[in-house]
Amino acid sequence: MADSQDGNNSYMHKRAVALRYRLGKDTSPRVTASGRGRLAETILKRAKEGDVPLLEDPDLVHLLEKIPVGSEVPPQLYQAVAEVLAYIYRINGRMGGKGS
Repeated sequence: MADSQDGNNSYMHKRAVALRYRLGKDTSPRVTASGRGRLAETILKRAKEGDVPLLEDPDLVHLLEKIPVGSEVPPQLYQAVAEVLAYIYRINGRMGGKGS
């Protein structure tokens, strides 16, 4: 997920958080990377190179970046993260409907 802001130094304001959830393996989603500025750019670049879907949600990034890398997403954020995962499943064609 990303949060980008326009401006001359936009890379300095860029924030990104990467999540992982492996159905049947993980008990809950986990933060696998988090960063601002150049680190955020690197996270986004690697996601694009790996064909990982990206979603911009500044409010959710703000909440997720407070979680230490390697930690599970807390139950308070399950609903928001579930919506992100549902979006990703749709665009990957894993769910029925228009995305498949």
